[in-house]
Amino acid sequence: MQIQMQAMGPYQTNCYIVTVEGKDFIIDPGVGAVKWVMEHITNPVAILNTHGHFDHVWSNAELQEKLNIPLYTPKDDLFMLTNDPLGQGTPPSSPDHLVNGDETIEIQNVQITFRHFPGHTPGCSIIEIGDVWFSGDFLFERSIGRWDFPASSGQDMINSLQKAMKIEENYTIYPGHGMSTTLKDEQKIIPYWIEQVRRTI
Repeated sequence: MQIQMQAMGPYQTNCYIVTVEGKDFIIDPGVGAVKWVMEHITNPVAILNTHGHFDHVWSNAELQEKLNIPLYTPKDDLFMLTNDPLGQGTPPSSPDHLVNGDETIEIQNVQITFRHFPGHTPGCSIIEIGDVWFSGDFLFERSIGRWDFPASSGQDMINSLQKAMKIEENYTIYPGHGMSTTLKDEQKIIPYWIEQVRRTI
């Protein structure tokens, strides 16, 4: 697996190009991502969204049109792609495939799992490819995603963090913002964040 990363837009949202067996998967193409993606892809096969916030989906539609490849989005976040709930002027996009929570899909013989960890958004998911997690805005290095946005849920975030604590395997984590980490390292601090969230709900 080859992973290319570039932080995009005012929120420095990480866009990834993940190459598996010669196939390029574009994860979370945010604000201004099109030029970088077009310069760094060889064989694009799909666009994948971890969740529906504007800074992760801004360039969905333009890349769909330019590359003629399908878009996969968690179904519970579809409304964010069509209704611009945060009022950012996000270009609307239409997923070709709506992914259920904790669903494993196969794209050109590559298995990809959308692990559902709601809280930041209703459909918030980690995209798992092999032993790597693209965690969107669920887990960061020593931090977690916000749970105070419209459509966020503190209780869902607690449940998701508790779910993450039960996973025994280790994964390398590439988050939606910031630097990479590992699940084992984050499990050391997740109990702290559970208590922080609990105090706010």
